[in-house]
Amino acid sequence: MKMIIAFAALVAVATSAAIDGPNVQVVAEELADNTGFSDYKYGYQLSNGATKQESAQLVNPGTDDQHYNVAGSFSYVDPATNVQYTVRYTADKDGFHPVGDHIPA
Repeated sequence: MKMIIAFAALVAVATSAAIDGPNVQVVAEELADNTGFSDYKYGYQLSNGATKQESAQLVNPGTDDQHYNVAGSFSYVDPATNVQYTVRYTADKDGFHPVGDHIPA
């Protein structure tokens, strides 16, 4: 339960950090042929230091066990401390699995 609360708080902070207002610009963007029917990949970097990368593979398509195996990361800079935080994660049929130096085990 602590992990879910910590992650929810982290996502809220990361989301608010990524939306700094009209001065935030996309510095870099990576898009693949994401059709919505199979694997996907994308990433971006913002001028405020926030980044996001994610890729996924469709597993067992067309079966009752169809799901994505997802791997990615996001980072943001805390405006109060100017410290960058990064979360690496995987997600699969067994759930969401975040890892970061600042996330309690």
